[in-house]
Amino acid sequence: MSPTGIVASQLRQLIFYHLDNDMLDNANFLAGRLHALEPRNPDSSHLLALTYLRKHRNKAAYDAALKYGSNGRHLGCAYVFALACLALERNVEGTAALEKARGHWQGRSSWGKTSETSRRHLPDAPAVQTLLAKLWQAHGDLRKAADCYVEAHKANPFIWSAFEGLCDAGADLEVEKMFRPTAEMGHAGKAEATSEVYQDQPRAASRPLAPQPNFINANILTPSSDPFNNNRPMYAETGFVLLKVPSKQRIASEWDTPTVNGSGDFEHEDAAMSDPLGQDLERQERLVAGPRHARVVSSMAAPDRVRPGARGVASVDSYSTAGPPNPSGRTTAAVAHKRTVSGAPTQSSMASEDSSGPPRRSNRLFGQGPAIKSGRSAAELVSSVLTRADREVRHARAATGTKGRSTVGRVVSGNRTIKPPDPLEKDKDNVRRAPSRNSEKSVGPPASHVVASTIQVRQVNVPNMDQQAEQEAVGGLLESLKQLAIGRYAASNYDLSHAIAAFDGLPTSQRETPWVLAQLGKAHYEAADYRVAEVCFTKLMKLQPSRIEDMEVYSTVLWHLKKDSTLAWLCHTLRDQHYNAPETWCAVGNSFSLAREHDHAISAFKRATQISPNFAYGWTLMGHEYIANEEFDAALSAFRKSVAANKRAYGGWYGLGRSFERMGKLEEAERHYRIAASINPSNSTLLVCIGVIYEKLHKKGNALDCYTRALVLTPASALARFKKARVLMHMRDFPSALEELEILKGVAPDEANVWFLLGKCLKGLGARGDALKAFTTALNLDVKASQFIKEAMESLEDDEDMESEED
Repeated sequence: MSPTGIVASQLRQLIFYHLDNDMLDNANFLAGRLHALEPRNPDSSHLLALTYLRKHRNKAAYDAALKYGSNGRHLGCAYVFALACLALERNVEGTAALEKARGHWQGRSSWGKTSETSRRHLPDAPAVQTLLAKLWQAHGDLRKAADCYVEAHKANPFIWSAFEGLCDAGADLEVEKMFRPTAEMGHAGKAEATSEVYQDQPRAASRPLAPQPNFINANILTPSSDPFNNNRPMYAETGFVLLKVPSKQRIASEWDTPTVNGSGDFEHEDAAMSDPLGQDLERQERLVAGPRHARVVSSMAAPDRVRPGARGVASVDSYSTAGPPNPSGRTTAAVAHKRTVSGAPTQSSMASEDSSGPPRRSNRLFGQGPAIKSGRSAAELVSSVLTRADREVRHARAATGTKGRSTVGRVVSGNRTIKPPDPLEKDKDNVRRAPSRNSEKSVGPPASHVVASTIQVRQVNVPNMDQQAEQEAVGGLLESLKQLAIGRYAASNYDLSHAIAAFDGLPTSQRETPWVLAQLGKAHYEAADYRVAEVCFTKLMKLQPSRIEDMEVYSTVLWHLKKDSTLAWLCHTLRDQHYNAPETWCAVGNSFSLAREHDHAISAFKRATQISPNFAYGWTLMGHEYIANEEFDAALSAFRKSVAANKRAYGGWYGLGRSFERMGKLEEAERHYRIAASINPSNSTLLVCIGVIYEKLHKKGNALDCYTRALVLTPASALARFKKARVLMHMRDFPSALEELEILKGVAPDEANVWFLLGKCLKGLGARGDALKAFTTALNLDVKASQFIKEAMESLEDDEDMESEED
C-alpha cells in the first residue's frame, strides 16, 4: 500500500474513533483532512458529510454528500444526503437518491453483524426503507410511506419507529401476527452450521481473495433465508470471512475503509471498523473452533474429484506460511503442503522442502524445522487435522516444539494414540513410509465419515445450545414488543379502553417507565379522565424530571383541571431546561389561557410554531385562542395549518368545524365535525357537536341519535345527557326526558341548568308542585338567572306550548 493509502486508512480509523466517542469537532476536522487527501474518494465524502450531519449542520452535509449521493453512486453518501434532505424538507430529492442507490441496499441485512466489537457504518435495507418512509410521510404520501414501513418491519421487527409510523399513518394492522422472528433470526445460524459439515465440494477459502464470478455455488453455501430477495450473494448474508489467514492483503484491508462501490465480491459487504475480521471470527472462537476445522477436513475429503486449478488452496497455503502470526497466538490450522489426490507431494512442494536454504519464516514462527519431509499420506494428514481439532477442544496448550519436532497432537479419539513420525528416519529413507495399522483404519471414505461425524458433534452440539438460547431471547424480546405494540396501536385508533388495559397489563418493571406512563396519561386524557391522567404524568415527572416529550398534553390536562399553580410550576421547569422546545411554549400558552390572557397565549403559541412549523398541536391551541377572541378568519388559518401538518390530527378538524359553526356556516361545520369523528370515533364530544348542528338545522331525530350514541360511548357524559333530555322535551316525550334528568341530577347536582330543565319537564307532565321545587333549587344555585327562573315560576298556571318557550 502506498504511503498515502496508509495515511488515509489511519485517518478513517481516527474519524470513527471520534464519532464513537461523540467528539464531533475532532471528527469533522479529521474528515476535512481526509477529504483534502482523497478528494475523489466517495468514502471521504461520506465521512465528511456524516460528521456535518452529526453536528446538525444539515446544509453542509447536503453539500458534502451531493456529488456521490444524489446520483446513488455511493450508499453511505446517498443515505446521509437523504437524511439532510429530510431535515431541509427536500423530501423528493432524498427519495430519488435512495431509489437510485437501490442496487446497493436491496436485500442487504446487518442482522447479527453488529456487536460490542464490530460495527457497520453503511445502512442495510430496513434502515433505508425506514428513511424512505419518513421522507414519503413528510411529503404527504401516506400510502407509499406505509408500504416502506411495512417492508422495514418485515425485514427487522425491532425497528420500533417503523411500527409507530404505521400507527401514525392510520394503517389497518393485525398486531397479533406481527413482531415474529424472521427466517434470518431463527434459522440462519443453524443452516450455516449444518452446511459446514455436509458439503460435497471442497472449499479452501471462505471468501474469494480476488474477483471470481463463478465462486459462489448455491448448492454449496447456505441457502438464502430471506423471503423478500433471492438475488443477494450468499456470503453477504452469512458473513463468511477468512479465519486466521494473516496476509499482506488482509493487513491492508484492516486499514482501509471498505466501500460499497468496490470491485469484486466485496461489493455488497462492508467490514467491521473495530474488528476487521468481523463477528464471525469471534463466534468461531467462542464455539471452540469447530467450523474452522470442518472446512479444512472438507477441503481434503474429496478423493474422487479433482479440482481444476486449486487456486483457493494455493492462496491459503501461501498466506499461512508467509504471513505474520494471528492475533490470538494460536497456530493456524491450514493445509501446510500441497498434494495430489493420491496423497503424493507435488514437485513444487518437494523442491521447496529439499532446498538447503535458511529456515522459512513460517517454520521459525510455528516451531517446524526445515528438515521435515512431506512424505506423509493423506490419511496421516487427516489424522493430524483431527488431532488438532481435539486438542483445541480440550483447550490444551499448543506445542511450541523445537526444530525438527512435529506439532501433531497425540490424542485422536478415545484412547488410541499415534506417535509422530521420526524425522531422522524420513531423511534416511527418503521414501514414503507405509501407513501403520491405526492409520490404515482411517484411509478412504470411512475415515472421512469418522472425521466429519467427530467434527459435527463438536460443532453442532455446542453451538445449538447457544443458538437455541439466542433464539429464545429474540422471541422473548419480540413478545415484549408485541405487548407494547398492542397498546400503542389501540391508542392510535382511539380504542382507549383496550389501550389502557394493554398498558396496565404490563409487568411492573415495564409499566412504571416514562414511555408507558406517558402513553397511559395520553389515553386517559383522550378519554376525558383528567384526574387519572394527572396521576400518570405526575409519576412520569418523578421518574424523569427532565422529560420534554408529551408535556404539551400534561399542560392541557392541568388546564382542564384549572390547576393554575401546578401549571405555572410546569412552565418554569420546562423553560429552565428546554427553552427552545415547542412543548415549553405550549405549556406557557396554556397558562396564559387559563388566566384568560388570550393575546399573550397566542404569542406563546406562535413562538411554539416558529420553533417547529410542523407542530400540529401548537397550531390547534392557537386556533382555539383566536376563537376566544372571536377572530374566526385567523382561527381558520391556524386550524388549516394544523391539518396540513398532520392529517390525522382530529383536533384541527374539530377546530375548523367549531369556527364554521360560530360563523353560521352549519353545513361546513357538520362536514368537518364528521371528518374529526371518523378519525376519532370514540370521542363523545364530537357526536354532541354534530347533534347540536342537527338541532339548529331542525333535524331533531338525527340529533337524538347522535346524543344516544354519545352516551353509549361515555355514559357519564353530563353534556350528552342534558342535550338528549332537551331534545326529548322538544319532541314532547316528557317521560323519557324525566328519566334522563333524574340520572343527570345525580351526576351534576349543583348545576342550575339541570334543575331548571327538570322544572320545565315536570311542568309538562303536570306536576306543578315538584316543578316549583325544582325552580326554587335552580334559583338558589344561580342567583344571576333569577329573572328567567321567576318568569318560569309565574308561568306555571299558563298552558303555553312547550315548543314556543325559549330554553
